[in-house]
Amino acid sequence: MIVIGAGASGMMAAGTAAGRGLKVQLLERNDRPGRKLMITGKGRCNVTNARPTINEMIDAVPVNGRFLYGAFSRFMPEDTINFFETLGVPLKTERGNRVFPESDRASDIVDALNGFTKSSGAKRIKARAVSFKIEEGKILSVFDETGAEYAAESFVVATGGASYPATGSTGDGYILAKQAGHTVSPLKPSLVPLECAEAFCRDLQGLTLKNVGIKIIDNSCRGGSLHPPAGRLTPSVYSDFGEMLFTHFGVSGPVILSASSHIKNIEKSKYTLYIDLKPALSEEQLDARVLRDLLKYANKNLLNSLNELLPKALIPVIIGLAGLDPDIKSNRFTKEMRRAFVGTVKALPVNITGFRPIEEAVITSGGVRVNEIEPGTMRSKIIPNLYFAGEVIDVDAYTGGYNLQIAFSTGRLAGEAI
Repeated sequence: MIVIGAGASGMMAAGTAAGRGLKVQLLERNDRPGRKLMITGKGRCNVTNARPTINEMIDAVPVNGRFLYGAFSRFMPEDTINFFETLGVPLKTERGNRVFPESDRASDIVDALNGFTKSSGAKRIKARAVSFKIEEGKILSVFDETGAEYAAESFVVATGGASYPATGSTGDGYILAKQAGHTVSPLKPSLVPLECAEAFCRDLQGLTLKNVGIKIIDNSCRGGSLHPPAGRLTPSVYSDFGEMLFTHFGVSGPVILSASSHIKNIEKSKYTLYIDLKPALSEEQLDARVLRDLLKYANKNLLNSLNELLPKALIPVIIGLAGLDPDIKSNRFTKEMRRAFVGTVKALPVNITGFRPIEEAVITSGGVRVNEIEPGTMRSKIIPNLYFAGEVIDVDAYTGGYNLQIAFSTGRLAGEAI
């Protein structure tokens, strides 16, 4: 058996199969396995999400989630947690049920997986697989880029997607899949930062906003509006609560990455992001809070009266978008002015113009079509001795550990089924 790709799914498949007594060769183009794993979760490696049910896991996979029912049922998040803790990596659960190694080091996860493959008996070989030898509907061998040939009875393609190509995810698996007769659905970035039209995003680059609410509005749908009143943002494509940040090109951060999975066919002025800077406060509560600050600094101008409410760099942006004079004295700030200010704080509009390149995406959306793969085994319906695992398959999930769980579950299933 040959497994192509020593990432999360590949190492899981190789170690699982070798542990069953199969002779396994693990082909990896990089000098070290798990290159992409090393950078996940900002170098901390969010290994899974401690969700309690299969249905909740599937709900977190907006693209072809039902296909994963079999894989999840055989290897759930609690199995992932037990797997790594048995290998000597203690884990912890943080906000949003995100599971990390207690050490906050992704290298501990990579080392554990590498140790698992070695102790199971899998042999890792440095080689970049580039083409199959196929005869009478069966794969006989795979060639690397030097022309070396590796023969086996079964093959697993676990090469990852096309995001972060510096880690080795350059789309090799899609080429192999097509050669084997499979269809690859169009690739696009997912869990990716968003480019925006507003200059203030660039001016605010580096500013992180915690505990904010967001909504993505499709302006092309009935009821959509480029600037609807706060509280009337319909129809909503996606809403979330958490952390985001401004960048030189637009916006990024966990809630933005998740939102990107719900945005399709970006066109000019089609999507608007609305940021609720104070989601814990109703408009009435926020108005009362603003009024207290204005009374407290009655003799100051507006620009210098709100530092206790908002980050300093954000104040002139809000004032400008609300159409207010930053130099007006706080004691002359009218109820109508407060209404405009509060409305902007509760729904700061940002017009989305595009995705960042796929090279900057956390994962790739698209891949080998699931209707060509047996969901109970990960085996190809076209080539009987070919299997798939991980990101190369056309499934992708929200941020929060779900995509690594897909890798572990599909890799485990393939390794058990062969």
